[in-house]
Amino acid sequence: MIDLNADLGEGFGRWRLTDDEQLLTVVTSANVACGFHAGDPVTMRRVCALAADNGVTIGAQVSYRDLAGFGRRAMDVPPGELTAEVAYQIGALDVFARAAGACVAYVKPHGALYNRIVHDEEQARAVVEGVLLAGTGLPVLGLPGSRFLELAGQAGLTGVPEAFADRAYTDEGTLVPRAQEGAVIHDPEAVVERSLALATSGHVVSRTGAPVAVHARSLCLHGDTPGAVDLARAVRRRLEGAGVRVGAFA
Repeated sequence: MIDLNADLGEGFGRWRLTDDEQLLTVVTSANVACGFHAGDPVTMRRVCALAADNGVTIGAQVSYRDLAGFGRRAMDVPPGELTAEVAYQIGALDVFARAAGACVAYVKPHGALYNRIVHDEEQARAVVEGVLLAGTGLPVLGLPGSRFLELAGQAGLTGVPEAFADRAYTDEGTLVPRAQEGAVIHDPEAVVERSLALATSGHVVSRTGAPVAVHARSLCLHGDTPGAVDLARAVRRRLEGAGVRVGAFA
């Protein structure tokens, strides 16, 4: 069984980036932006209600405070400040999740923060402490083999390894930085077949053509790419057609 997650609620005010309504009919987990890289109270409330109506698990997508850069710019945030901001974002989203009759069930870092805590122990520990400060003990999504998941496990949190079918991998199993050419895979057929390989064999081909082991419990389908909804539907059809059961991990 594999979970399908997508980043949702990535808008602000009247501006919307993701087709939340349609993606929530496909995915099993929703990473909802908590206002730091995208999102606002009205958007958070709306997406939580939609997720609850569709039986989709709600997760807090926490980020550096970077609305202008969509949370994808490198930032140096003091650990104590980052811990507080992570807890703040989780708490803010949980208000709207509970109002919808659900709750925040997991945490996933976003963008630059997600990539930073693959190797940066200080920042990774700050995020773990933020989850603990929120008083939830929630599972956390992260890159397999990351310091973040290792420290989360040491702190008693459940670490859930995640894979990306539409992102290029290095030979070391990390994501190719978005600033580099070829970092995002745009061929829908290639994304669908990579999704199946990740779900069934736990392997993906790196940018250099080398096989890389990526054993994941959840598969991310980016909602901010052109044709995201049709691609998400194609991925789910391919997985289920191959006998893979799709379901939330939390």
